[in-house]
Amino acid sequence: MNAPNQSGWKPSMQAVDASGDMVTTTGNRALMLEEPLIFEIGHAETTGVDLPEIDASAPNRMGGFDRAEPIGLVGLTEPETVRHYTRLSRQNYGIDLGFFPLGSCTMKHNPRLNEKMARLPGFADIHPLAPQSTVQGALEVIDQLATWLKTLTGMPAVAMSPKAGAHGELCGILAIRAAHTAAGNPREVVLVPESAHGTNPATAAFAGYKVDNIPATPEGRVDVEALIERLGPDVAAVMITNPNTCGLFEKDFRTIADAVHEVGGYVYCDGANFNAIVGRVRPGDLGVDAMHINLHKTFSTPHGGGGPGSGPVVFSEALAPFAPLPFIRKDEDGVYEIVEEESREESRGQTFGRMTAFHGQMGMFTRALTYMLSHGADGLKQVSEDAVLNANYILRSLEDLLHAPYADSGPCMHEALFGDKDFGNGLTTLDLAKAMIDEGYHPMTMYFPLVVHGAMLVEPTETESKAALDQFIEAFRSVATRALAGDESMKEAPYYAPRRRLDETQAARKPVLTWEPQEAS
Repeated sequence: MNAPNQSGWKPSMQAVDASGDMVTTTGNRALMLEEPLIFEIGHAETTGVDLPEIDASAPNRMGGFDRAEPIGLVGLTEPETVRHYTRLSRQNYGIDLGFFPLGSCTMKHNPRLNEKMARLPGFADIHPLAPQSTVQGALEVIDQLATWLKTLTGMPAVAMSPKAGAHGELCGILAIRAAHTAAGNPREVVLVPESAHGTNPATAAFAGYKVDNIPATPEGRVDVEALIERLGPDVAAVMITNPNTCGLFEKDFRTIADAVHEVGGYVYCDGANFNAIVGRVRPGDLGVDAMHINLHKTFSTPHGGGGPGSGPVVFSEALAPFAPLPFIRKDEDGVYEIVEEESREESRGQTFGRMTAFHGQMGMFTRALTYMLSHGADGLKQVSEDAVLNANYILRSLEDLLHAPYADSGPCMHEALFGDKDFGNGLTTLDLAKAMIDEGYHPMTMYFPLVVHGAMLVEPTETESKAALDQFIEAFRSVATRALAGDESMKEAPYYAPRRRLDETQAARKPVLTWEPQEAS
């Protein structure tokens, strides 16, 4: 417990010394200092800067919204403030510290060139309500990016406004609903294979559809016969993740697409894993009607932390008229225009409406286009090839030790999948993941996909060198060997992290989200 006293924060932690006696420690671990909450080291009565005295006779400009009570912000000196946030940052883990093996998330290195371009004046300070005549360069960036996305996917239209993957899924499903409604039959069912991302059925249900599950084969791919058997006039679409969450390419995708189209349905492809096939496969050639693309995955822009994100959606010719507003159009004089109002004269005259208030996230657009231009078409092809090579290197380096359920299904794509089969002494995937923290690694994705018991999903991406992968593999093998041997000490891991293992169930069900001061002891 950390208890404040009159002089500020007083660290107080209990530990057992070599003789077995309870002792009070600071909680510090060498140069990794125990850091209290900012409220525990500062005082609301002080401030680190000099502020002018308030003129009580000055007119009140609050319009009746005067603060009813003190805000309670603490005052710190500049060194205290800098040290506080620097110490907190050292307790975090990021791609600049080491390999980030999260599967299905594509946590790759972000080139600093992209960041530099996004911070240029005219991009970083752009306002969504600026007159269009003053932001022609920004609109051209968006238009160029849209052209790249259409070229890479082989699709004729793209909506740039969706803010992330699940938002893009909703955009595609709403366009599909609009197309069926225009045809006089909105239909009721969306088919989702169990190898798809979990957001797929959630999106379909959110859009008002009934979701029917399609099983996977023992090889980890869509059961094509089961899917075709379920097709009928009530099926609006199928949502398929390709490559799927087992890290496998759906080799029968074209067969599935043709069968869905034959009954008047549409094919939605979850493009979150586009990083594995960019430059190698054009989804439009596979019969895809709509697909979102996570710019913050495939095209190396910041990922995580709650945003900002970007999830453009590409559309087939059949769905292009139903894509959302706004979109960018270039006139004969080379002037770019954001088309924001629905018009039956426009090529998108049957649009389902708007997804968001504004056109998109400029920082993400700028970073993604920079990434594309710096790599070129050949470079983007190498990106996917290296990502697949790295994933297969991890798979083949560990399949002799860990259960690899689909290792015999052929090469994996961008991620390697393992299970917890034969772990000893009741040890679980969670125990292995916590032990990986002690090895200096952020854990891989755990318990996903659900079709594999105790799943561990590893995506190395293309930005990791062989030396980095070898180091990770060595650590992974060491921890896996302990798990298979039933090493009970793993149940208490991590031992060396800033915090020991939490009760994750209670943390999820009864989180403590506010700080309350405690009386001084």
